[in-house]
Amino acid sequence: MVVRYGVAAEHELANAVETYDRERAGLGGEFLREVQRVENFLIDHPQLGRPVRKNRRVLILNKFPYRLVYDIDKNGIRIIAIAHQSRRLEYWWGRVEEACLQYGSFNALET
Repeated sequence: MVVRYGVAAEHELANAVETYDRERAGLGGEFLREVQRVENFLIDHPQLGRPVRKNRRVLILNKFPYRLVYDIDKNGIRIIAIAHQSRRLEYWWGRVEEACLQYGSFNALET
């Protein structure tokens, strides 16, 4: 099973990594590793996240106030949003048709 990122989710991940690195050197890398840990967990347990709309699911990160919004399709797991928990959940609903460009984990941001 492969993990893919939508364009907007890819930008949210990059922005969160940069924001955490500005807060403290290396914190962005910790955030990225937590996202990758959840990606790997979802590969083995894709149905684990809480259903929120149709086949969309949400899984909350353990160490950071973020949630992964994703769905499962015939090609694998599609990350729709990397959403801060203070944002309203529904903001990502319009993203379901967006193309997913990133395959696998988001190693390009590894710090």
